Amino acid sequence: MSEHLSAEVVIIGGGLMACSAALALRRMNRSVLLLEQGWCGAQASGVNYGGVRRQGRPPIQLPLAQRSHAIWQRLPELIGSNCEYTISGHLKLARNEEEMASLEDYRAQAEEFGLQLELLGRAALRQRYPWLGDKVAGGSLCAGDGHANPRLVAAAFALAAKRHGAIIHEGTTVETASFDGKQFTVRASNGLEVTAKFLLNCAGAWGAAFAEQFGEHVPEYPIYPNMWVTEAMPKLVEPNVGIVGGGFYARQVARGNFVLGGGRGTGQLAIGSTRPTSASMFASMKMAYEFIPALQNALVIRSWTGVEGALPDHQPVLGPSATTPGLFHAFGFSGAGFQLAPAVGEVLAELVVDQATATPIQAFSIARFSAHNRGS
Repeated sequence: MSEHLSAEVVIIGGGLMACSAALALRRMNRSVLLLEQGWCGAQASGVNYGGVRRQGRPPIQLPLAQRSHAIWQRLPELIGSNCEYTISGHLKLARNEEEMASLEDYRAQAEEFGLQLELLGRAALRQRYPWLGDKVAGGSLCAGDGHANPRLVAAAFALAAKRHGAIIHEGTTVETASFDGKQFTVRASNGLEVTAKFLLNCAGAWGAAFAEQFGEHVPEYPIYPNMWVTEAMPKLVEPNVGIVGGGFYARQVARGNFVLGGGRGTGQLAIGSTRPTSASMFASMKMAYEFIPALQNALVIRSWTGVEGALPDHQPVLGPSATTPGLFHAFGFSGAGFQLAPAVGEVLAELVVDQATATPIQAFSIARFSAHNRGS
């Protein structure tokens, strides 16, 4: 039996981008219907590392990240929970003088966007953080960055959107989306058909498949970030820790457990098909305990991965469609969308309501792939 519904805006996807957009649109009094194939926040938004960092982002992302940072500060009033958000600082470590030079260059770029970073040499770093190992040559601290519990954030945004009147259908797999020149029609496998004036493609790793239905080819591919958590240990590490070039990232939560990430898992583009890989975990864990020796004998109690959409230039697709009026995309955040998501939701709402946003997003236009295709 088919069911027909209508709304001003229909959203494909139920991750943090989508739920943030739903809440922002409802706060602007727009009717919203969100369709999620599984459970809100159960994919990339709920299984990521949980870093809420601006440091290390490409400079073109910093205006969006700065806007999002301000939203993170008011989570309780916005969604009714702080979701274990902690301003712990983000510490990026360097292993040699070349990597320290890259941190110095980045600090100069970040200052143009109002992001203040503190550079620390080897001696100062070891004095402030005595838990560090001998391989550290220096580091960069962004004191205002932090981390949160990803299993709480998207779900809290979804609940807040519902409280504000958004209609959310979970367990609803969208199969097709089309535009007749006046309105969008979205059809799901359970027989649900939705018509709307605007469509937001927030489908994550499935985003390119929906863009393709509107004649927009995007070379998105799935990635499976590898993560694990240790037993509870005595509280030792305050900042969220990363390293130049990647390799591992680590944070210690209030209960004492270390949450770590590094490498890739395996999977397919389907719910429940992802798996962590022990080889990636062991390699990253070895690097982690060289920098945080207390981790050497830590017991790993759980590991996991999830599926995220990535793009060759590691920049997301965010903004209006290049082919279809009323269609807006937000996908392909390449494993770095968690911190950005609250601002992405507001930007999408502004694009729907005002057809413009003051936050610079031109670098994320889907048209960059169309231009590439024309030249190939």
